[in-house]
Amino acid sequence: MTIRLPDSSGALRTYEPRTEPLALTPGAPLASRTVFSAAHVVADPFADVSPDSAAAVDWDATLAFRRHLWSHGLGVAEAMDTAQRGMGLDWAGAAELIRRSAAEAKAVGGRIACGVGTDQLTTGTLAEVRSAYEEQLALVEACGAQAILMASRALAAAARGPEDYVEVYGHLLRQASEPVVLHWLGPMFDPALEGYWGSADLDAATDTFLEVIAAHPDKVDGIKVSLLEAQREIDIRRRLPQGVRCYTGDDFNYPELIAGDEQGFSHALLGIFDPLGPLAAEAVRVLDTGDTAGFRALLDPTVELSRHLFQTPTRFYKTGVVFLAWLAGHQSHFTMVGGLQSARSLPHFARAYELADGLGLFPDPKLAEERMKNLLALYGVTQ
Repeated sequence: MTIRLPDSSGALRTYEPRTEPLALTPGAPLASRTVFSAAHVVADPFADVSPDSAAAVDWDATLAFRRHLWSHGLGVAEAMDTAQRGMGLDWAGAAELIRRSAAEAKAVGGRIACGVGTDQLTTGTLAEVRSAYEEQLALVEACGAQAILMASRALAAAARGPEDYVEVYGHLLRQASEPVVLHWLGPMFDPALEGYWGSADLDAATDTFLEVIAAHPDKVDGIKVSLLEAQREIDIRRRLPQGVRCYTGDDFNYPELIAGDEQGFSHALLGIFDPLGPLAAEAVRVLDTGDTAGFRALLDPTVELSRHLFQTPTRFYKTGVVFLAWLAGHQSHFTMVGGLQSARSLPHFARAYELADGLGLFPDPKLAEERMKNLLALYGVTQ
């Protein structure tokens, strides 16, 4: 059986789908690395909403996907940008997601960390930014989850310079009850975060970021760096205080960063580990045995898919993530909160399908093929 797929020129090419998936089953807990998947949310396809409405979430399917990730030994990074935080999911929706996912994690023994931001605000004073962060931090801690202090659009708008970041983050870290993860999200993921840490010069911004960590090392479990620059992450990693981890957020260079070098390695907190969850877990279990070459042999071939999903505009990678979850059978439909399923083109979807199928990511390749053909038919492509 073959399928006709469109390319970027509008031409159709013939692709022969694989017939057997990669054999990936839950295994032993991961040992050598701490790995979080930033998980997507599943929209309610029957809700009568518009892109401007509050998000309508299918809670059963959303939580089932998290159980899928936990079953493979991955942690779940909840209410992050992969969950369309600030792109369809508002704070009220994120708060409910945190409550439900934290309760589910407790019930099944899964590891969870949750995003703490300021998306109650569009703009505000520094005092209002601090208050918004505090409200979200209190909720996450009350739910028994680890906190991830996310970059704030409101803080980026209100801060006058590096000293304001030092003050706001210092205030939050002093009151956090447990060590948190600090998240530096680059402007390729969110243009409103340009100049974060008080400077568009990444060297100067890095110095401020590290100044915050150095002042509160006992309150920082780790950092998540999402700048898509492998060498910068390595340089930051080597400058961290003893005991502070680096969680790579680099969806372009994760195999080499997780594998590490003679001076250290990165753990992981990645959006691409939503569609790659079982394969990523299997690769880390191979790494647990000391087999770095085997780890790279499994994970390196996935980078082409990741780079495709995260191509510019990078912030729309979420569309490809949910598309693959639909093809893989983790949800019954391809709709997204905020109508974001329209954010990528048909040729983009076709290439994502081809790459994911080639990797053996679909548990039921026939189902994925049928769903891909249904989507193609909606766009007028006949087989």
